[in-house]
Amino acid sequence: MPAQQNPVVRTPAGAVRGVRDAFGERYRAIPYALAPGGAGRFGEPAPHPGWSGVRDGTGPGPTAPQPARDFGRLDMTPYFGPGWVRGADYLTVDVRTPAAGRGQRPVMVFVHGGGFVTGSARAALYDGRAFARDGVVIVTVQYRLGVAGFLALEGAPDNRGLLDVLLALRWVQEAIPSFGGDPGNVTVFGQSAGATLIGGLLATPQAKGLFRRAIMQSGSGTGAFTPEQAHRVTTAAAAALGTAPTVEGFADIPDERFLEVLPALSGLDLRTDTATDPLVGLSPFSLVLSTQPADALTPDQVDLLVGTNTEEGLLYLVPQGKSDRTTEAEVLGDALFGTGTARMADAHARLAPGRTHVYSFGHRSTAFDGRLGAAHTVELPFVFDVADEPWLHGETGLLGPTPAPEDLARRMHGAWIEFATTGNPGWPAHTTSDPVTHRFGT
Repeated sequence: MPAQQNPVVRTPAGAVRGVRDAFGERYRAIPYALAPGGAGRFGEPAPHPGWSGVRDGTGPGPTAPQPARDFGRLDMTPYFGPGWVRGADYLTVDVRTPAAGRGQRPVMVFVHGGGFVTGSARAALYDGRAFARDGVVIVTVQYRLGVAGFLALEGAPDNRGLLDVLLALRWVQEAIPSFGGDPGNVTVFGQSAGATLIGGLLATPQAKGLFRRAIMQSGSGTGAFTPEQAHRVTTAAAAALGTAPTVEGFADIPDERFLEVLPALSGLDLRTDTATDPLVGLSPFSLVLSTQPADALTPDQVDLLVGTNTEEGLLYLVPQGKSDRTTEAEVLGDALFGTGTARMADAHARLAPGRTHVYSFGHRSTAFDGRLGAAHTVELPFVFDVADEPWLHGETGLLGPTPAPEDLARRMHGAWIEFATTGNPGWPAHTTSDPVTHRFGT
């Protein structure tokens, strides 16, 4: 009898039809929350009530409203995905599994980056097939972005995008056994803004028990805006839209208008007497917290793997034709990611001795005649073990025209899987007295 090409999984919310391929099974655009619309865009996410019949999960779904982002001659489509694909039901997850049904496989939940304004599960980099191939159930989460997800508004909860991720993790606890995953062995991981959201989860009491391990790739434990900084963004957004900075004022404004005013929010001076701009003007949105995540970790900590790339800042300089001077790139990279990552690593190591692991990624992309270097995002193809894909190479590809090192993806992807399985990626733990850093690609 031929293999079933469209398997059906029965979750607590209803049945979903997926696709079987050489890597396992894939189920796409499964809703974990009600579709946000109108004033509901600014409320707490509500669990999806479920459906009757069999839901089609064989193809991708809509994405959160978001602007296009331009990185000059560098093709960042594999990272950002297709942009805004319209449709109300975008609070969804994609799942890849070796096989649905009974099983106790490690689970990894990925939270994408994109400056809190862009990104989706449809990005080619996040296909996840290598994780399923190697025995892991991987879940990729979509969450509210930009104004809907992170603008502070009177009458609305802050950090709605983070609340979405929290609800998705609750969905994982309930539904992942149907896909062969172990709800007691969940690792949440993210990159850039996604990693900063992971830092927020680590300082959120409501996240306790939803995951066992966490990975922060090129994020920050000090990347949140203070309430004063968030208020400046809200004031500017309300002025640009000609409305009051309240849920009632924003409720009937279409998403298109929110995207149109984003340029008016760029370049705001968010420095205060007590805080610098943690995103140095690159995004008007972040978490809004009175205390930075690195300073608010709870004593009951999960295992943490955290690190950065050695030349993060070059992504924001080289493709735009700006300076690629080492000093400028270092200053930018440290301000965005380096300092906040070090603070998070040390804070976690003090609270959870022996459970903190730190890495540094130094493989240099050959894009732009080698000037892109070990920039922000360059580690992702190696973590997801897709570094040999043609769409990442060539004159405009993220990894440049030359082939990727043959063993780097195997080692890095393998370390992520080992960490998700055991809590040990394969090198000694980081402590404040012995700050061990494992180096990839140097």
